[in-house]
Amino acid sequence: MRNIPVPVDTTKLTFVCVADPRPRVLNQETGEVKTDKGGNTVYEVAVSVADDTGRIELVKLGVAGEPAVSVGMQVRPVDLVGFVWEMNRNGVNRWGISYRAASILPATAEGGAIA
Repeated sequence: MRNIPVPVDTTKLTFVCVADPRPRVLNQETGEVKTDKGGNTVYEVAVSVADDTGRIELVKLGVAGEPAVSVGMQVRPVDLVGFVWEMNRNGVNRWGISYRAASILPATAEGGAIA
């Protein structure tokens, strides 16, 4: 499967941080942490995402470098994209969507917070 990034229109979504940023661990046994092509640690931030109909999803967003956000803070992902993935483990096919942002910023009136 070819991994093509799908841009996400965040203009009608509200994002709230529900877990502090933490480094994404590639291997639980060795503690190996994921890095991007530039050698920066990739962090994952769990957020709730609400649309204008009130539907809420919990997702993890990946971002290079530790974002200055914390639990309960409304945030704004910049250049958010989704990547469809699939894998076969022990004969079981799994698939999903991974999300990555260029940065995750605190949402402010100046920064385009959604009221």
